[in-house]
Amino acid sequence: MSAAGAAVPADVDDALAEFQGHLNLIFARARALWKESAARIHPELQPAGYKLLTFIAREGSTNAHLLAERFEMDKSVVSRQVRMLEDLDLLASRPDDHDGRQRVLTATRTACVVLADIRREHADRLHESLAGLTADEIRAASKVFRHLTEL
Repeated sequence: MSAAGAAVPADVDDALAEFQGHLNLIFARARALWKESAARIHPELQPAGYKLLTFIAREGSTNAHLLAERFEMDKSVVSRQVRMLEDLDLLASRPDDHDGRQRVLTATRTACVVLADIRREHADRLHESLAGLTADEIRAASKVFRHLTEL
């Protein structure tokens, strides 16, 4: 039975179970990739710091409060990661012009260069992995992922 109470055909139920298994593998692979990427930047950088750094670089700037909210992390964890990123010259901070209690965080030029290299390698891996699929198959997969982001 589905959440709505209607019976789910066995073939759909089997397909969803297979899909969920593959989704779990994707999440495991993503965690491994974050760990590998963090280590490439610096051996002491944790995957959490890597995720924060990539988000900051993509957004242009943000603050620790928004990072804690976005990633559902304790503020103390975010503060430790931000401090480490600053110590590694990957992150710069300055007082917020509108709220002196906040600091505006931006990725440094060093961080942007290394992240661009990593992003390019990840894109190359993805391209190689999906090379056998048609554009329509990739669009169908993208549609599924889009639906998942709307849960």
